[in-house]
Amino acid sequence: MSQQSNRRDFLKTSTAIGAGFWIAGGVQNALSDSPNEKIQVACFGIHGKGRTDSMNAEQYGKVVAVCDVDRLRLKLAAKHFKTEHMATDFRELLDKMGDRIDAVTVSTPDHNHAVIAAKAMKMGKHVYCQKPLTHTIWEARRLGQIARETGVVTQMGNQFTSYNPMRKAAYQLRAGQVGNVKEVHIWTNRPVWPQDERRKYLSPVPKNLDWKSWIGRAPYRSYAEGYHPFAWRGWWDFGTGALGDMACHTCNLPYMGLNMRDPTAVEAEHSGHDGDSYPSWSRIQYDFPELDGRAAFKMSWYDGGQLPAQEIFDDITLADGKALKPASSGVLIIGDQGKMYAAGDYAEKGIEIIGAKELDVDYPAAVGPENSDERQKLEWFTGMHDPSKTPVSNFPDYAGPLTETILLGNLAVYKGGRVEWDAKNLQATSDPDLQRIVKPFIPEGYEV
Repeated sequence: MSQQSNRRDFLKTSTAIGAGFWIAGGVQNALSDSPNEKIQVACFGIHGKGRTDSMNAEQYGKVVAVCDVDRLRLKLAAKHFKTEHMATDFRELLDKMGDRIDAVTVSTPDHNHAVIAAKAMKMGKHVYCQKPLTHTIWEARRLGQIARETGVVTQMGNQFTSYNPMRKAAYQLRAGQVGNVKEVHIWTNRPVWPQDERRKYLSPVPKNLDWKSWIGRAPYRSYAEGYHPFAWRGWWDFGTGALGDMACHTCNLPYMGLNMRDPTAVEAEHSGHDGDSYPSWSRIQYDFPELDGRAAFKMSWYDGGQLPAQEIFDDITLADGKALKPASSGVLIIGDQGKMYAAGDYAEKGIEIIGAKELDVDYPAAVGPENSDERQKLEWFTGMHDPSKTPVSNFPDYAGPLTETILLGNLAVYKGGRVEWDAKNLQATSDPDLQRIVKPFIPEGYEV
């Protein structure tokens, strides 16, 4: 019997044991040391957030293969995980490993998220992918479709989805904590990388870097300083700017609480850009229609040092009697019966209810380690062992629609104005020429 068959039999047995098994002992303690019984994981991108993702995966499964475009980091990771299976090209590694892996983590630059995740899911692999789920709106919809078709367990890396105070606040919003919401304001201190830049002079590719694999499905350009390993976020071909980087975190509370999907229009103003590098600052406003009994409202996004108008905060007094001084990142939700303020990138710096009595609500509490990142990985691994326990930030139902909503803002940023949007058909009805931003050209060998 193959190792893959042994693992599948183990997963079926684990599913039959039930929820108490996982909550009482935890996945990490429940699994034996046998390699046949542990989830076999391949990690794509092992630097930065990828290091955290792969280390967390090691807690609950066994990392058997690693892939990274930086050969030096790749060798160090392979040594740590005690594996000889490594490659700089994701296609080579997936083709080589075949049925020897069960799941993958994807922690690469944004432009390669979809191509890696799609290939892995089509091979029947469970996928954990960093935020934003994809580089473009169409790719987000497509990954959700593939996940549903293949039945694999998926999760996006907006780790504070498993932060219980945030979940509780979201369910309070659902229960009418602030009445009918009219306005949502979300701001961030990003970007903390260069934007509104011009391309640097070409320079030799570092010996340790597989530049062709780094480019992946993006339009080819020669290597220069300012792309790898971090500043790629500021370039249209590779990143999604401040909005794409942080809104999967800062929009999490209102998205979960207000079913914040399928906007009908979005409008942006910004410092200007050349279609190559994102602007240094943006202000973006979304129009959300009435949906399933939830009132219509507007959501405003601010980045690059922009903030909501001060008068929005002037009449807010916190529970300690002090006037509200907005944090560098946060959310303010304004309803007709009260307001909710959440400070920090993840609502982790405190959630305040203003002008209304706090509601006592039931909500699906996350279980596991105190660290939200580790707890979210546990949720993913638990879903692999028990299909009845779908991770909250799964691709079809949560992460995909959230990413679609967020990336729509970049459509208006690209245009520099208002875009009317048909969410069902993923079409900018007012600007058909923007479809090339909605759905990218994908070269042969990088199909999604």
